Amino acid sequence: MKIKREDVRNIAIIAHVDHGKTTLVDGMLRQSGVFRAGQEVRERVMDSGDLERERGITILSKNTAIDYNGVKINIIDTPGHADFGGEVERVLKMVNGVILLVDAFEGTMPQTKFVLKKALDLSLPVIVCINKIDRPDARPDEVVDETLELMMDLEASDAQLDCPFLFASAKQGTCVRNLGDEAVDLKPLFDAIIDYIPAPEGDPEAATQVLISTIDYNDYVGRIGIGKVDNGRIRVGQDILRVNFHDSSVRVRERITKLYVFRGLERVDVQEAGIGEIVAVSGLADLRIGDTICGTENVEAIPFQKITEPTISMNFIVNDSPLAGKEGTYCTSRQIRDRLLRELNTDVSLRVEDTDNTDTFKVSGRGELHLSVLIETMRREGYEFAVSKPEVIYKQDERGRKLEPMEVAYIDVPEEFAGTVIGQLAERKAELSGMTTLANGTSRLEFNTPARSLIGYHGTFLTSTKGTGVLNTVFDEYAPYKGDIEYRKQGSLIAFEDGEAVTYGLFAAQERGSLFIEPGERVYAGMVVGENPKNEDIEVNVCKTKHLTNTRSSNADEALKLVPARKLSLEQAIDFIDTDELLEITPKHLRIRKKILDVKMRRRAAHK
Repeated sequence: MKIKREDVRNIAIIAHVDHGKTTLVDGMLRQSGVFRAGQEVRERVMDSGDLERERGITILSKNTAIDYNGVKINIIDTPGHADFGGEVERVLKMVNGVILLVDAFEGTMPQTKFVLKKALDLSLPVIVCINKIDRPDARPDEVVDETLELMMDLEASDAQLDCPFLFASAKQGTCVRNLGDEAVDLKPLFDAIIDYIPAPEGDPEAATQVLISTIDYNDYVGRIGIGKVDNGRIRVGQDILRVNFHDSSVRVRERITKLYVFRGLERVDVQEAGIGEIVAVSGLADLRIGDTICGTENVEAIPFQKITEPTISMNFIVNDSPLAGKEGTYCTSRQIRDRLLRELNTDVSLRVEDTDNTDTFKVSGRGELHLSVLIETMRREGYEFAVSKPEVIYKQDERGRKLEPMEVAYIDVPEEFAGTVIGQLAERKAELSGMTTLANGTSRLEFNTPARSLIGYHGTFLTSTKGTGVLNTVFDEYAPYKGDIEYRKQGSLIAFEDGEAVTYGLFAAQERGSLFIEPGERVYAGMVVGENPKNEDIEVNVCKTKHLTNTRSSNADEALKLVPARKLSLEQAIDFIDTDELLEITPKHLRIRKKILDVKMRRRAAHK
């Protein structure tokens, strides 16, 4: 017989990127007494990874738990970027309701629509929280209307539409039921969770059923599966069967050796847990997302939504440049392959495939950001390798037509740059599907665009909008191929010989374009050292020194003035490389190079 467990609530916080999810969780943790008095706590405590803190984004969903008036609230902080949407899809299976956070100025954005649709499809109740109402340009009343319109567009049920709307400033840790009420703390939000989010229910007497929705990993205990107890009880020492709804070949008998629940930011060892509790289990060797842990007396897999397929791929290649192996600790194909396969333990949206070449691995993900985060993580761990330009993954329909992934791009730019952006994207086969003017003189443009047209566009976009534009995308569907697109209109400046760059050589080379390197840097023949504004590659000799003569010229003592080098970030370098180039990645340097280093062989290949 199913019963409700009234002392537990399970919620996920979902929103578009940068609408304040992690900051809100911070406030909830502080006000629930998780931190002791006087304890020093950094901001965005849930963003535990270095990359998350540097970029100000959440990459992996995180679990935490607080106690409020005798009720344990399990909270899951989810990522906002579309590239990490696989994380959001999975964790919604663990919760009984969601808090939808919407920025009081930006309103509903592409990722708001994506995550809200997932929640509504699972019939989850929604608490809408309009955040950042302390912004000077906040427009909370309009945003409420936008959110209700979006919910109607997504065919929300009457019960879902009759949801509470709260108004918050996550940064100040305050929330109110009605605009104009005195803002004191987050108590109205806690009360709404208790009143509106249903308690989890299940049959405590039935056989154990736990759906694994997320996987953590550490080197000491291996894989740690996290999921909600749907039925029965789970306890240490229990014999279980592991099965999978989508894969009937999975049927493994194992034993639970370690069991944890969440308290604050910590995992706490427990001997057993009952229905509705979010638990973590370790000691199950090949545990995967989507597996169901069942009691041996009644084996039934819980249905699990298939994760959206990757849309973009890159080749990860063993570095074979003349400077290979000088800076990285892990450089061999076996080490790179093992590391990529280890990433699959925790990243459900990633695919890793071997290719015909034993030194090349095809890695597929949800977007450029998804793959660049993996590249940066590996680089910091001491790996050295090269990557190719990202390419979209094509499909064929039943009529044999070539299909490509399409995205909806939402762009916010000052009105004076709108025409420029529309022109640039029209050249890249994007179609303008909507245009609205926001209160502060900003235009919001909506495009239907091939995913490949945005590869390498971000740098151009920021330059042409003088850094003021905001570009957001979300995957839409696969559609017929739109035709060829020219990725880059600029050529490369290519080093002519191996050696060390010197001021004299760089001074002569900078007349041809903008340089990426400074005096003293090691270069090799075939390495890209700069960008040529014309659409052609030029060989330059940056190692060339001045010949010494007996004659002294009148201006010999004048210093040669170099324009400061353009230092590309990882994303900028990935955007810049062309299809015949690679990005060499080491713990200390990012170097762009031609795939074929020898100039004669390169010309022969181009001629063919």
